[in-house]
Amino acid sequence: MTTETTGKTKSLSEKIPVCPADELGPGAMRLVEHDGTKIGVFNCGGELLAIEDRCSHDDGPLAEGEFDAESCTVECPRHGSLFDLATGRPKTLPAYAPVRTFPVSIEERTVTLEVD
Repeated sequence: MTTETTGKTKSLSEKIPVCPADELGPGAMRLVEHDGTKIGVFNCGGELLAIEDRCSHDDGPLAEGEFDAESCTVECPRHGSLFDLATGRPKTLPAYAPVRTFPVSIEERTVTLEVD
């Protein structure tokens, strides 16, 4: 969604609740859906990161793959590409294009995801 302000186009974002903060401890993951897009929210040793739940190689799900909280990566369960949760970039083939990332915060003891 966009809005016109003094001749410039500005993107509007929306914040959606994911879960209570105490339910997403280190090493945990939650999958949420917003407007048809699935998003994996991960806790990497206290750092909250979120990426689109879609492998850029074949559009398969990422959140079902193995999550390594130490390296902050998730492995595509179909073909084994590792994705960096902070950047959305693949670290191994066959994927070569990044996936979307999303800002995550804790507001009033609730994990909150910023989407557009």
